[in-house]
Amino acid sequence: MIHLSPAAINEIGRLKSKQPSNILFRLRVKSGGCADLFYDLAFDATVQPKDQVLELHDIRVVIDPESLNYITGLSLDYSEDLMGGGFRFHNPQATSTCSCGNSFSISQ
Repeated sequence: MIHLSPAAINEIGRLKSKQPSNILFRLRVKSGGCADLFYDLAFDATVQPKDQVLELHDIRVVIDPESLNYITGLSLDYSEDLMGGGFRFHNPQATSTCSCGNSFSISQ
């Protein structure tokens, strides 16, 4: 369904280590951004009844059912450059993305 690069796994683990032990990593797609939809990454302590929980490299990733439609095949990476670090999204379903890389659209 989704793939986490080794760099993304390390960064999520680093960020998670600063959170309470029962915290989960939530991946969402929300309306907005420059290209219609954007990715939202957050930590969350609750799982809703319809959420899907994936175990990816010892990271519990929580995804709501609406977001699942937009992230099949998603690869999440993390890299650092002169401007700082950030997550990079590679979504085979995206028909266009904005220059920031966090906003995308899908033809339906």
